[in-house]
Amino acid sequence: MSFMRWKSSLLAAGALLVSTSFGAMAEPVVISVIDVAGDLQVSQPALEKFQAEHPELVSKFIFTQATAPELAGKLKAQQEAGRVDIDFVLTGNDALAAGMEQGLWLQILPKYADKFPNLKELYIPGAYLMQEMARGEAFVIDWYPSGPLLEYAPDRVKELPDTPEALLAYCKANPGKFMYARPANSGPGRTFVMGLPYLLGDKDPKDPINGWDKTWSYLKELDTCIEYYTAGTTASMKELANGTRDIIATTTGWDINPRYLGIVPEEYKVGAFKNFTWVGDANYMAIPKGISEEKLKVVLELMAFLLKPAQQAYMYDHGYMYPGPAIKGITLDMAPKESQETIEKFGRPEYAALIANNPTEAPLDAKPLVAMFDKWDREIGAAKMKK
Repeated sequence: MSFMRWKSSLLAAGALLVSTSFGAMAEPVVISVIDVAGDLQVSQPALEKFQAEHPELVSKFIFTQATAPELAGKLKAQQEAGRVDIDFVLTGNDALAAGMEQGLWLQILPKYADKFPNLKELYIPGAYLMQEMARGEAFVIDWYPSGPLLEYAPDRVKELPDTPEALLAYCKANPGKFMYARPANSGPGRTFVMGLPYLLGDKDPKDPINGWDKTWSYLKELDTCIEYYTAGTTASMKELANGTRDIIATTTGWDINPRYLGIVPEEYKVGAFKNFTWVGDANYMAIPKGISEEKLKVVLELMAFLLKPAQQAYMYDHGYMYPGPAIKGITLDMAPKESQETIEKFGRPEYAALIANNPTEAPLDAKPLVAMFDKWDREIGAAKMKK
């Protein structure tokens, strides 16, 4: 076969594949991606790989970022105006929950279940717990056991508190030296808060309104020695690094990645509470209602692509969601060389034992999570929020 005939046959086969899988695709589309979870630093290489492998589907991605609290209002306004210009959303469970509460997400399952079979077998158990929380409106793209953990400057903190009571005593003896960020816009902030009911022995750790008497009492007492709350996690990391704070709430990923980036000194350390329970965290991919049928077909294919092993290996990234992959069987040696080097240098040997020896629970479900954010904002953070 001549080269030209061979090339023509490949093009014809590609056209047949596109026609069969997607219906008639007149031309590749532009996909607008909004990230409200910082997930692009993890997943963007995998998205760009999809475009490189499927130029017949995606002409380009447009990437934008926003904060989790502002996404629901933005999407709702676009949907009410009938002009949705966001096609694909990367979000934590904060904005996902707010969107579920307001009915903003397209229901993907069970309608498109043929593209996403055997999810229980595909996902790591902790990731599957969070996948169930999405109720078919989103898919977990990356997952980690998260926290609650405490990060500290070892030159300024000689003995890290290892119980909530000891942390409160430290905070009162050292006013302003402990901080956590606003839970509605911070993974470490909400993980810290959601981890307390397990540590304090509250009546129902999954019911922040009726089952958290000890937790809310503790948070109010802790508030008396916290100077203010930052609007996001990065600001709290910078305050730890510049000496304004000595201890902050963190997670596995927020420990590794800022030290890799140089935001926090490499020698800073992490500790855990005695007998703590991990509160898992994940980022999701979701589709807003109002997306065109043409783009929907492409975005569904993109989602399925991102859940395959080759793309999941990218989720180790530079430790942002450590470990990161949401599906079973993805090991560090499958990750890009740069990711392997980062984990080798900035990872913590103790994480393996902490993950193995402490139970993991899913975070609050959508409605209780929104209720917790609202109560915290009103009763704890309202007077001390720093923009």
